[in-house]
Amino acid sequence: MSALFDTYTAVLIGLIVGFLLVFSALLGNMLLAPRSRSDEKRTSYECGMLPIGRAQAQINLRFYLFAILFLIFDVEAVFLFPWAISFLDTGVFAFWEMVVFIALLAAGLGYAWKKGVLEWR
Repeated sequence: MSALFDTYTAVLIGLIVGFLLVFSALLGNMLLAPRSRSDEKRTSYECGMLPIGRAQAQINLRFYLFAILFLIFDVEAVFLFPWAISFLDTGVFAFWEMVVFIALLAAGLGYAWKKGVLEWR
């Protein structure tokens, strides 16, 4: 039982040190950072020139869809690599399960392709 607590002691010390570092950085920023509440401070910086128009811009939905597709296939890679490493030890059921997983992701990619999400205009 004491071996279990010995391993968690290092984790607890790491958490405490991490918390203290973040807390001291936030506290130091709050105490030492200069404060200025002028209109010039709140304007967006555009290479030293005064901003023209709004500082906010609308982002096309296509960028959001590309990000979602990237996350989908990034998650696929996270699940695929450990499976590929232990492929011979997992058996036939795990193989067919991964085939179904890849088929679902391929169907999602095909749907996105058919809808024209992957075309850059």
